[in-house]
Amino acid sequence: MKLQRGLSLNALMMGGAVLALVSLVAMKAIPPWIEYGNLMKAVKGTAADSSLKDASVKQVQAAFGKRADMDDVKSVTAQDLDISKDGGELVISFSYVKKVPLFGNASLVFDFEGSSAKQ
Repeated sequence: MKLQRGLSLNALMMGGAVLALVSLVAMKAIPPWIEYGNLMKAVKGTAADSSLKDASVKQVQAAFGKRADMDDVKSVTAQDLDISKDGGELVISFSYVKKVPLFGNASLVFDFEGSSAKQ
């Protein structure tokens, strides 16, 4: 006697529902992380720019604004940055919260922070 093998319709539907939920979360969660990576690139690039070593805060903000526009960063503006000097090095840091609605009243909340300081 041979045993039957395979998936039942119920198991297939449950697996599809789980896959759809995981896909929804991934599609909503990945774009904020990509923007955070672009923001870190813009901050580190601005801080590493040798022409800005003795620049004013306004000049650093303008340089960051140009880089942020190229990398399509919308969550943090140049005015949101904390700009300081540490031992002659330009240090730019930021912190922000990103709320991403999923469905109904459920949301994902991300707390992002970063700095150009070498860790």
